Amino acid sequence: QVQLVESGGGLVQPGGSLTLSCAASGFTFSGYAMRWYRQAPGKERELVAHISMSGYNVNYVDSVKGRFTISRDNPKNTVYLQMNSLKPEDTAVYLCNAPYVGVGYWGKGTLVTVSS
Repeated sequence: QVQLVESGGGLVQPGGSLTLSCAASGFTFSGYAMRWYRQAPGKERELVAHISMSGYNVNYVDSVKGRFTISRDNPKNTVYLQMNSLKPEDTAVYLCNAPYVGVGYWGKGTLVTVSS
């Protein structure tokens, strides 16, 4: 069965960095685009970044451009989100998404808290 397992979240001070990972299984990872979303308390889920199956095409929400980088390692079936210059407003649960696999699959998320 399809599984997406996020890791790498935690508490970080403003201006700090974190790298999130999403390990995928149960489908041909290299054949599908992947996405990172986030959901802050009391807010709607927001698409943060998208990466094509090859990794050559990426897109970001405006609020993270220049600070976040999405990447993938197809042989390792893993997608990453490198987050730099973190701000308190980046605090959220970050979720990995495979939008075009079947009906679309989600991981359970990893919590990122940006606070001093």
